[in-house]
Amino acid sequence: MTDTTDRTGAAARADRTARIPRSAATDRAAAADRVAGTGPAATTDRAAELATLFPALHAPQYWTWGRYDAQFSTALPPDELVTNIHLVGFTGDGLVVLCRDERDHWFLPGGTREDRESVESCLVRELREEAGARLLGEPVWLGAHRCVTEDTEPYRPWQPHPEKAWLWGWGEVAVDSDPTNPDDGEQVVEVRAVEPAEAQRLLLDGHEAWWGELIGLAVELRERPSAD
Repeated sequence: MTDTTDRTGAAARADRTARIPRSAATDRAAAADRVAGTGPAATTDRAAELATLFPALHAPQYWTWGRYDAQFSTALPPDELVTNIHLVGFTGDGLVVLCRDERDHWFLPGGTREDRESVESCLVRELREEAGARLLGEPVWLGAHRCVTEDTEPYRPWQPHPEKAWLWGWGEVAVDSDPTNPDDGEQVVEVRAVEPAEAQRLLLDGHEAWWGELIGLAVELRERPSAD
């Protein structure tokens, strides 16, 4: 994206700000944020910590199948860029729900957003279609891959192009029916709830290393208090 900031004006504003003395109240607020794990500095520190813990996930990627340059970030993209949503779904005993299709390919439930479909509606629909599952609460968004494709046309006419985003989340789910398996989707032949380590192993058979780290990130954020 082209940076159109007026750098002369921005520099002058920065100089003026630098000359304003910090108040004791400001210092106390910043210290409180650090202790509580909140505030802009804490958010930045937390993102840097997660990037260190999960380096393969945060590394620049090239997705050959879609001719995408992709970069993961815990910062969420604008809604209008989100074209795909996937979930690390946890059962009540902490198992991860995976789907296996007719190609013997394991994957996390989720898929492509339809025209004018909300993120939440897409997730609910895809969980039912691929895993026979339903959400038991609000999803928690892990982050997204921001992607730029080399293709000349969007995958579907209503999608943004050439930039798009794949949104990843985790949530508590119940698997209480069979997948509906619509004709235009993956044909799921098995849904299995497994320990996180087993989910990582199954996903890494045919996937790159960052898929395992995505499960690790979901487990990490599920087990720690929110920094929001």
